[in-house]
Order: sequence, then structure tokens, then C-alpha cells
Amino acid sequence: MTLKTKISTGILALFIIIQFFGIDKENPSYAAENDFIEIMNPPTEIAQIIKTSCYDCHSYHTKYPWYTSVAPISWWIGDHIEEGREHFNLSEWGTYSEKKALHKLEEFYEEVEEGEMPLTSYTLIHGEASLTDEQTKKLITWVKSLPGVK
Repeated sequence: MTLKTKISTGILALFIIIQFFGIDKENPSYAAENDFIEIMNPPTEIAQIIKTSCYDCHSYHTKYPWYTSVAPISWWIGDHIEEGREHFNLSEWGTYSEKKALHKLEEFYEEVEEGEMPLTSYTLIHGEASLTDEQTKKLITWVKSLPGVK
């Protein structure tokens, strides 16, 4: 067996072994009355934009496509989802204090306004989550119209 064959076999074996270390793809249960859309009651168009562009990473409504079963890609995606939920969880909106909720709303529109959200790495694979200029403007205008948002 040549050195090249040994290295290739080793890499293949390692790839197979890491497949046994997948991410947890079970969405946690939550109280529906704490959901952002339930509480904030945005217009239908705004609700659809938020569901399409935000909910996969920032709620417990995550849909896990086939490639989330392939390590190490699954680890990277799982980390993004965990971090997204930690920073801004639309399924836990009702548990936020008023001060925290207002701060999150301001961060939300700033991230969208600056083109930071949704992440480019997400929209490359999920083109439907990309925001048009018109959608961005409508979303920002709606958030800024909410009481207390600066």
C-alpha cells in the first residue's frame, strides 16, 4: 500500500467516524404564546418575511435539511443555530423583559439595515431568505414604528 493510499484511507475512515457525532436536531418545545409573531402581531407580509428569513436560526422552528446530517458541516450549522437562538430567540420573545425586548428590536433592525442579517452564508443556500431592498425597507419601517423603538 502506497503512502498516498494510506493517507486517503485514513481520511475516509476519519470522515466515516465523525458521522457518528451529529448535532441535536430536535427543536425544543416552547409556549406558543411566547412566540414573537403571536405577541407582536405584525402585518401578514412582515410576518412572512420574518418567518422566511429569521425563524430557521432564531427560533425553535428550525428546519434541518439533509446536509445537516453530514459532519463537519452539521457542526458548523448547529453552532450557528445555537448562537442565533442565544442572541435573539423569537420563540422565547414573551420571556424577555421590556427593556431587553426593545434592545433586541433595535439590534434586529440595525443588523438588517446594515445587511448583516440574514447571514450571507445562509442565504447562499437558502435564496428565499434573502431580503430584497423593498422587504428590508418594509421590515425596518415596521420595527421602527413599534412603541419605544429608537
